[in-house]
Amino acid sequence: MQSRPASIPWQDVDTILLDMDGTLLDLAFDNFFWLELVPERYAALHGLGAEEARRLIMPRYERVLGTLAWYCVEHWSTELGLDIVALKHEHRHLISYLPGATRFLTAARRRGADLSIVTNAHPDTVTIKAEQTRLDTRVDRIVSSHELEAAKESEEFWRALERRQRFDPSRTLLVEDSLPVLRAAQSYGIRHTVAVRRPDSRQPPRDVAGFPAVDGVADLLSEEGTVRRPERPEAPPAQ
Repeated sequence: MQSRPASIPWQDVDTILLDMDGTLLDLAFDNFFWLELVPERYAALHGLGAEEARRLIMPRYERVLGTLAWYCVEHWSTELGLDIVALKHEHRHLISYLPGATRFLTAARRRGADLSIVTNAHPDTVTIKAEQTRLDTRVDRIVSSHELEAAKESEEFWRALERRQRFDPSRTLLVEDSLPVLRAAQSYGIRHTVAVRRPDSRQPPRDVAGFPAVDGVADLLSEEGTVRRPERPEAPPAQ
């Protein structure tokens, strides 16, 4: 059974907020970096096997998931004894846009809405990705949660963002791949929220419950401006 379409009333949207990784940029890079490269380099540093390194690192990831520490390169450099910024710079050639993302950004600019990227990525990570993709030239601004001292999963982030940008939540669209972030934004009052079902181009689309969803932002460029909403709720995937 096909999912039911849900329309975005573009005439009621003055502000567009976009996540960076998994919404505009391919999450394949981040998944490779944190799940493959970092354990590999940690294993080499400590003379461990790859599986043993993963066994030691994964609980550390889980302890800070959804907090600023999880997104902080300084935290992980100290925690793991690796130069995370240097590692990202070394592999920056693997950073790329998701299919249709640049086309969507061009169309969004033409709509005249205020266009921001809101990301949990550390400012150093934002710098590397902007230098590689020129993403900063395609939007009005990029805001890192580290600047606001609160992760997007928290209400504090959205309060601080509204104080900074003075946007109207009732006339704002957020497109994001993280369900906890979407729930926090919706709870705060962001009226139009859309989930990305395929944040990693190497993976199949995920099942998404509770939010209108698209495989990628390019799907929002359809003539009707529609997104897809699952007909019956399913358990959200782990984030």
